[in-house]
This record gives sequence, structure tokens and C-alpha cells, in this order.
Amino acid sequence: MTIYHDSRSNIYRSPQGARPCGGMLRLSVLATQVSRVFLRIWWQDGEMLRLMHHTSGNMYEYNLKLPDVPGLLWYYFIVETESGEKWYFGNAQDGLGGVGDMYKDEPESYQVTVYDPEYKTPDWMKNGLMMQIMVDRFNCAGEKDPANLPPCSYYHIHWDDDPALIINDDKYGDSVNNDYFGGNLKGVEEKLDYIQSLGVTVIYFNPIFEARSNHKYNTGDYMKIDPSFGTEEDFKRLCRAAEARGIRIILDGVFSHTGSDSVYFNRNGHYGDGGAYNDPDSPYASWYSFKKWPDDYDCWWGFETLPNVNENDKEYRKFIIQDDDSVISHWTRAGAGGWRLDVADELPMNFIREMRTRLKQVKPDSALIGEVWEDPSNKIAYGEMRCYCLGDTLDSTMNYPLRDAIMNFMCCRIGAEEFVRRVDNLRENLPQTFFYAEMNLLGSHDKPRAINVLADIGNMELPREQLRPTQLEKDDYIRGRRRLIAAWELICALPGIPCLYYGDEAGVTGMADPYCRRTYPWGKEDKRLQEAVRSAMLNRAKHPVLRTGDMKLTACGSDVVLVERIIRGGKDVFGKPAENDCRVLAVNRANENRWIEYRGQVFCVPAESALRIDGKAVMEDRNSAFAD
Repeated sequence: MTIYHDSRSNIYRSPQGARPCGGMLRLSVLATQVSRVFLRIWWQDGEMLRLMHHTSGNMYEYNLKLPDVPGLLWYYFIVETESGEKWYFGNAQDGLGGVGDMYKDEPESYQVTVYDPEYKTPDWMKNGLMMQIMVDRFNCAGEKDPANLPPCSYYHIHWDDDPALIINDDKYGDSVNNDYFGGNLKGVEEKLDYIQSLGVTVIYFNPIFEARSNHKYNTGDYMKIDPSFGTEEDFKRLCRAAEARGIRIILDGVFSHTGSDSVYFNRNGHYGDGGAYNDPDSPYASWYSFKKWPDDYDCWWGFETLPNVNENDKEYRKFIIQDDDSVISHWTRAGAGGWRLDVADELPMNFIREMRTRLKQVKPDSALIGEVWEDPSNKIAYGEMRCYCLGDTLDSTMNYPLRDAIMNFMCCRIGAEEFVRRVDNLRENLPQTFFYAEMNLLGSHDKPRAINVLADIGNMELPREQLRPTQLEKDDYIRGRRRLIAAWELICALPGIPCLYYGDEAGVTGMADPYCRRTYPWGKEDKRLQEAVRSAMLNRAKHPVLRTGDMKLTACGSDVVLVERIIRGGKDVFGKPAENDCRVLAVNRANENRWIEYRGQVFCVPAESALRIDGKAVMEDRNSAFAD
């Protein structure tokens, strides 16, 4: 007996990938020595069984009308043999789609993401290049004024000092995060020409609102720029200067909790006598959940410095979203081109939906990005499966699954075939408009520096107190740099918006927080690395096919991944006019050269490097330009 289905083959599933509501989907299975084949479907809370039609030979087929509302549809196959046995055929054992497996018991299902047919994400996300900046660590303009710092905070004397790690041992727990370097909004404005020289079209800022820490994820006042960073006028001026260079600004919105030291909670009394901690009749009291006022309250992951808010509270919703001068409206009108939602999994879905609606009313081409660490089409958070790509919530998420796949491939923890399967699975699950707008990153403020990860010296799981002495030896740094250049070429060859974490291009090293948050080394950059990253970014900016062309991934043995981007018929994947083109990238993670064949020509891919291939020229040489 044989049973076979491949979700990435038009023979067995057509059309492939995520599909709009109301369309038709043909599902086929090859089965020998069977009497009947059933398609088992799960939609929302109900199961359906459909007898598949025997078409020709050993093929069985069912034409399924997709639901008229967005959601996730799941399917597998049940076969009855001529001898009366029952077998199942479902998703592959790794859950990554494609060719599945036979099972004696109920298998894991294949997924079909059914999305709103009107769903669109901003074109500037699909076509852009992003840079993430922590303002305090990027560039200082003017004199540092200690009066702008929170109480018990200080400025480092030297810009290239290591960030401090001081563990607060009192009952509140957490690191103190009270050391500053003096970076500010004017400092970012001073460096816009440099940022533009990298091809960057989007700047994503970590939080910039007033807060009693250097990271600003414990908001003190949503309506004020932190004094150490500047003023609202500084922000507006920066937005205008960036816009003049074709650069948009994305703000970080921390809406699942506030700081305990805030105008809203005010546990430390720095904001007068008000606040929910001091006054049960405070206008902010309903934002928080007290088990026993004032000291026993719900807080984020047990950190008493981060009291959770009730996002369904009417007054909180008005303040953040609904009011004419709400937080979202105010700062979007002030110049922000979009928002990144911190810990999106901890926000109610109806909160995100309402935020999307309001944001698009204020600025229709704005973007809403979520911090989601897993596949955003089927994330399970607190027992609830969430799909962020149906058209009613997010435009994009931080693509940590892609980051993990790249890091694991480059460090030889997975082979090329598994890398291809992981990326193809994301493409299969995500609507095209979402997949091409994903925020593709290698580094971030929450991860060790990319060059440290790629140097692969271990020690990643050490306690934070032991990470500071971890320095890269020369050979380790060189290995990390080689791999980082190749990985950045790969990021720039894939669909989605590449996001460069400030300093990664300059050779900044560091393990986990706070050492991944070192300052930008102005005047001490690794020029070789910087120019290589710039080259990859500008190459992407130069060739539209690398942004909105179709993609094919191929594993060439275990060590080489081949990325082919192609535009045929004068239109890109979104049906927009585009010049026919083909660009190819081969990435070799081995420590020795590898030879590959592409369309009849043989190429040498250097060790731990990426090789760009002009696919258009290769195809034209073979007189087969843009034939399927």
C-alpha cells in the first residue's frame, strides 16, 4: 500500500500556500490498494469528513470551498484498505509541511491559512531596509545633562565602557538598568546621512517615552519623550529630517504593562500624590488588578516594577487607542510611520484589532509589527491559538523563526535541507502580503550579538553575571565575521524587510542583555564588515527582484543553500509591473569550498561565504530566459 501527498506540489494541493476566503482549494492524494479515501477537515470547533473522488489511476481528489471568514483550516487523510484496515496520512513528523507521513494513529494536520482577501501590508515594508536603534547607545549630540536622568542614575564617563549589570537584590528583583551613555534623538539626526548610506528606509526605535530605566520598557509617561533623549519637538524634527531622506520611523509600544514608577501607578512617589498605588480612587486605578491594595497586584512575569494593565479597561483603551489624542494617534500624527508591539502575545486580540483600525485611520500606510517569537500563523499563547496574519491584526512580526534557522544552519546545527523546509513552511503558512513584509533580523536587543552567536564559542546559557568577561578571540571573531557577512547576504536575498541591529555592521560584540546593548563604535568600526553589509543592503535596494520577485530555495547537499529570486512575464508576485530578472545567491556554511551547478553552469562557492550569481545572464546564455 502506498499513500502520498505533498502540500508544496500543485499536483496535490492547488493553489498552494495561504488562501483568501471563499476560494476553491483542490486537495489530492495518491493511494494504492485502498477501497476509500476520506478528507478529514477541522475548521474552528468542528470536524468534517468528505469522501474523496477517485479520478484516474491511483489519484483521489476533493475540491474544497474555503470558508467565507478568516481562520485556520486543518486537514489530513483517512484511508480504508481493501482488507478493512484504517490508515492516516498527515503532516510530516517535524510539522513543516511538504511530503507527509503515514500513521496508524491520528496524525498532525496540514494547515491552510484562510485570510481576508482585502488584506494588504504596506509596500514600503516589502521594499524597505530597516535599522533597529537603541537611542541611548547610538550617538550623543551636545552635552550630557545629569538633570535629565531619573533619580539614582548616572552617565558613563567613557562612550565605549561596558554596560553595567547590577542585580537589584531587594524584594522587587531585576537588574537596575540605571547606567546611561548619553545617546539622544539629536544624535540620531546627526547620523541620518550614515544611516541613509546603508540603504536604510526604516528606523525602528526601542522605547523612547519617559521611563526610569535605560531600556524604557517600564513606561513612566506615554505622552512625553524621555528627557535624556530630548523633547517632542526633537522627535518631530527627526521625523521630518528622516522623511526628507525617504526614511520612516517605527516606535516601540509597550502596552501590556507600565512601570511601577510612573504617573499612572506611582509606587515611588516621583509623580506627586496620585497614581493607582497611592489612591484607590485614582483615574488610573481601574487599569490595574489589585489582589490587596496597594502592595499585592498583578505584575509582568513577577516583576513588581512592571505592573500589568487590564487592556480591556475602557479608560485604558480610550487613553491608548480611542481618544482623538490617544497615545497611538498623538505620536503617529507627530511623525511615526508605524508601531512595534512589545510582547504582542500578552495583548488581547481585540486590543490589537482595534489598534490596527485606529492606526490605519490616522495614517493608512502605517505598519503594525508584533513581537512574536514563533510562527505568527499558529502561535499558542496562554492556551489560545493566535493567528496574526488573517488581515485584522498585524502587518508583520519579528521573524525569529527565520533568524533561528539561519543561525542554526550557519553554525552546522541543521543541514541545508532542514533550513529550506523551515523557510518553505513559513511561506506556506503566511499570506504572501505578510510573508514579504516580515521583519527579518539577525540581531536584536533581546539576543546576543549576531557575531557572537555565529562565532559559536558556546557559553550562551551562562548566567548574566558571568557573560561580561566573554570576549571573542581573534580567530573566533574572524569566523563570526565571515559567517555574519554570509548570513546578511542571505537575509537580503529572502522576502521580507531585512532589519539591521545597530552596530552589527560595525563589529560590535556582546553576549546577552546588557552586553548586546553596547554603544556604537564611532571611529572604530570594522570597515571590512561594514562595507560587506552595506554592499548586501545596497544590492537588495538595486534589484527589485530581491524584494518582490518569486522565490525558490534549493538545498545543494547539506552545506549549501541556493536562493533563486525571479520575475517573469513583466510582473512581480503581487501582479505589479516589473522588469524580468533573476538573481541567485549561494550560501556555503562549510569550512571549505563547495561546487554547485545552476542551470548547467558550475560555480565555486567559497568556504563560509555567499556567492551572488546573475541568474538572468545564465538563463540568457542558455537561450532559456524566463522559461519555467
